[in-house]
Amino acid sequence: MSPRERRSPRRRSATESLLSIVLVLEALLVFFLTLVVFALDALPPAAAFIGGGVLFLILIALGRVLRYSWAVWVGWLMQIVIILTGLLEPLMFGIGAIFVALWTYCFITGGRLDARNAALFPDDTADTPTTDTKDTP
Repeated sequence: MSPRERRSPRRRSATESLLSIVLVLEALLVFFLTLVVFALDALPPAAAFIGGGVLFLILIALGRVLRYSWAVWVGWLMQIVIILTGLLEPLMFGIGAIFVALWTYCFITGGRLDARNAALFPDDTADTPTTDTKDTP
């Protein structure tokens, strides 16, 4: 495939970008939560690291597939999971609530930005090359 025939990368929506940022921040939170749960002996070490690692990987992977509507719904479920980590460390109830508020804000704001961009640029073809056939000899 020649360089001219390559597809341009898919443009991410504002909602997708904002929500993926929240998921990465939550993944970092889970990493540090795993260390806290291990240090406080709230769970056996294997359970703490396996559970934390699985949750970390789910959050990172979910950030990559947010273009699909099912992934956004899974993201909402992950917000509940983050709040439920408060059962291991009570401070996480409050931190989880803050992240739910951040997720909700980014979801609403991203939708508004996407609607505004769709109204301003209805035929968004800025990144696709155009070929004008009337100038061809």
